[in-house]
Amino acid sequence: MFKTWKIAYSLKNTYRVNSILYALKQIPLLKRLLPEGLYRVRGFKILANILSGLWELVTVFLGKALYFLTLVCGIGILYEKVLPREAFLHIFLFLTLIGGYMKTGMFGPTRDKYYAMMLLGMDARRYTLSDYAYTLGKTVVGFLPFTVIFGLARQVPLWVCLVLPLCVAGVKLTAAAYTLRDYEKRGKAFNENKLEKHQWILTVVLLALAYGLPAVGIALPFWASLAVLGIFLPLGLLGIRKVRSFDRYREVNQQLLFQMLHQMDEAKTAPQMVSRKAISADTSVTSHKKGMGYLNELFIKRHKKILWRASVKIAAVCALLSCGAVAALLLFPQLRGEVNALVLTFLPYFTFIMYALNRGTGFTQALFVNCDHSLLTYSFYKQPKFVLKLFRIRLWEIMKINALPAAVIGLGLCGVLWASGGTENPLDYGVLVVSILAMSLFFSIHYLTLYYLLQPYNAGTEVKSATYQIAMFATYLVCYSMMQVRLPIPVFGLACIAFCVVYSLVASILVYRLAPKTFRIRP
Repeated sequence: MFKTWKIAYSLKNTYRVNSILYALKQIPLLKRLLPEGLYRVRGFKILANILSGLWELVTVFLGKALYFLTLVCGIGILYEKVLPREAFLHIFLFLTLIGGYMKTGMFGPTRDKYYAMMLLGMDARRYTLSDYAYTLGKTVVGFLPFTVIFGLARQVPLWVCLVLPLCVAGVKLTAAAYTLRDYEKRGKAFNENKLEKHQWILTVVLLALAYGLPAVGIALPFWASLAVLGIFLPLGLLGIRKVRSFDRYREVNQQLLFQMLHQMDEAKTAPQMVSRKAISADTSVTSHKKGMGYLNELFIKRHKKILWRASVKIAAVCALLSCGAVAALLLFPQLRGEVNALVLTFLPYFTFIMYALNRGTGFTQALFVNCDHSLLTYSFYKQPKFVLKLFRIRLWEIMKINALPAAVIGLGLCGVLWASGGTENPLDYGVLVVSILAMSLFFSIHYLTLYYLLQPYNAGTEVKSATYQIAMFATYLVCYSMMQVRLPIPVFGLACIAFCVVYSLVASILVYRLAPKTFRIRP
C-alpha cells in the first residue's frame, strides 16, 4: 500500500512541478530571464519541488486555519447570547456534517487520478485506499492544532479538542461508506464536485441551523453536540470495514473520471454557449453613435441579459435585506445598540462584500468571448488611441453596472444606521454612500485594468496567464484581510475615496502606455 501511495504522490508531484515551471514562464518579469529549456534545468526542478512540498504543507494547515478564523470562531464571536464553548461546538458540529458529504476525499475526480488509473493502469483499489488514507491523515493532522488553539480559547476541555479531529474523520468515513453502499444499489457514482439538488437543500438547512439558532440565542447543549460528534467515532470504524471490503473502485472511478473529462470539454465551450444564448438576436438593435462608441453601444444592448440581469437581481436582494433590517430594528429596539456600533466601525468589512458582488470578471469574460476574441486579430484594434478610447467607454459601462447594487447597499446602510440610533456626525451618512460607490468604482477599474494589461485568455477562452491569477489571488487576500479591520466611518471612508481616485489615475496611465503591447490573444 505504501509503495502505491509513493508512486501516486510522485506522479501528482511531477504534474505540480511542471505546472509551477509553466507558471514561472508566464510571469513577464521572469520570462526574459528564464532559459528556453527551463524543464531540463536541474536547479529549477529542485526549486519547483521545494515549492511543491511547501504548497503541500500549506494545504494541510492554511485551509483549516481560515476555516476556524472565519466560519467557526470568526462568526461565533458575534453570538453573545450563548456560551462560547456551546457556540463553538454547535457551529463545528453542523459544518462538520456538511463537510462530511461535500468533501469526502474519495469521490472527487482529479487529473492525477486519471493519469494513475486510466493511463498508467495502476490498481484502482490500492490507489484509492492509499490516497484516501493520506487524505484522512492530512485532515486529522491539519485540524488538530486548530481545534486545540481555538477550542481552549472557547473554554472547551483539552481532551475534547484532541478528539474533535477524529470525529471529523469519522463523519467522512461514515459518508464514504454510505456512498459506496448506495453505489452497490443504484450503480451511480457520487461526484462530490457536482452536488445534486437535494444535497444543496440539505446544506442550506444545516447552515441555517449552524448560524441561525445561535443568532437568536439558541445552541445545542455542550454535551449534546459532543454526543452527536462522538457517535461518528464507532460509525467511522464501521465505515473503515466497508471502505476496505469494497471491490468495485475501478467502476466508480471510471464513471467519475469520464464525467470529469466530459466537464472539461464542456468548460471549453461553455462561455461561448452561455453567452450566445443570452445575446439578443433582435435585428432592430442599433445605435446612433460612431466609431468605438457605436461598437460598444451595440455590444451593451445585445448583451443586456449577461451584463445587467445579475446586477439588478443583486440590487433587489440588497434592497429587501436592507428593508428587513430596518424593520427589525424598529420592531426590536433592544438590537439597536449592538447594530449601531457595528455599522459605525464595520465599513472596512464591506470591502470584501463589494469584491464578492462586483461584476468585473463576468464583464471582461463577455468582452473577450463575444467581441475581443475576434477583433484582436486586426492590427487597428490595438492602436493606442483606440485602446484608450474603448477602455474609457467600457469603464463607464462597467461602472454603471456595478453602481446600481453599490448605491442600494450604501443607502441601505444609511437606513440601518438611522434606524439603529443614528450618529452624532451627519457627514457619516454621505461618507457611507460615497465610500461604497468608491469601492465599486475601484473594482470596476481594477478588473478592467487587469484585463487590458494581462489579457489572460487564449483562443479557446482558457485562462493562461499566471500573473493574472496571482493578481486575482492577491486581490482576494487584501479584501479578505479588510474583514479584520475596524475603523470609524469618516477615517476609512475618506481614505477609501482618496485611494480610488489615485488608483484611477494610475490605471489610466498604465493602460495608455502598456495596453497596446499587452492587449492580445495569448498563445
